[in-house]
Amino acid sequence: MSSSDIFIGETIGTAVLILLGGGVVAAVTLKNSKARGAGFLAITFAWGFAVMTAVYMVTPLSGAHLNPAVTLGIAIKDGTWSNVPVYIAGQMLGAMIGAALVVVAYYGQFMSHLRDPEIAGDPADKPIEGAPGPKAGPVLGIFSTGPEIRVVWQNLATEIIGTTVLVLAVLTQGLNAEGKGLSTLGALITAFVVVGIGLSLGGPTGYAINPARDLGPRIIHALLPLPNKGGSDWGYAWIPVVGPLAGGALAAGIYDLAFA
Repeated sequence: MSSSDIFIGETIGTAVLILLGGGVVAAVTLKNSKARGAGFLAITFAWGFAVMTAVYMVTPLSGAHLNPAVTLGIAIKDGTWSNVPVYIAGQMLGAMIGAALVVVAYYGQFMSHLRDPEIAGDPADKPIEGAPGPKAGPVLGIFSTGPEIRVVWQNLATEIIGTTVLVLAVLTQGLNAEGKGLSTLGALITAFVVVGIGLSLGGPTGYAINPARDLGPRIIHALLPLPNKGGSDWGYAWIPVVGPLAGGALAAGIYDLAFA
């Protein structure tokens, strides 16, 4: 795989991942959406399908890491680091493109939702009862994750645990012949693993389990001139970056100890 193939593949794949994943959250959240109120079950399954679609689409180009934590885990396992910056650059750009496309697809719904007097009258800096930190903006959850209860060590631990399961599943399901991404069957299994993580571990933090998936769209949320969008909750933003990276490294260590 050339560096250009890796960058293009990760950009396209991560953009599709975020378009479909962020799209279902928009569909469930926003006013005047046909799927409004469909619930967390719809979100978890759609994210799994998003992973499956993106992985099958770009595996021939880049191996379809689509996640810096996966890239880190494979790099630690193989001891090869030369393409890590290219992977992460493509993943971040793709995540930002995907988030922007969600806004394009749901622009009317965003405007209707954010201009609702009840939503517009709910200040973004209103404290969460019983927990420190600002209240997230009314549409931030479409872009990025956030905790139901702010307990830093627990929020961080949840992301580490979830990502460890994900990356360990990737490493043990069988990589392709080049060793750079999932095999055909491994991609399908991992998509279901993502659904399982969402259903079992998504309740506390929304299961980012992917630094690019959270940080790229959060940047787009901060930049877009949406009315009454509220804050981007930068005080929390380090947790869905550090937690998944730690989980990816931990998964690689477990793999080397137990499976290699």
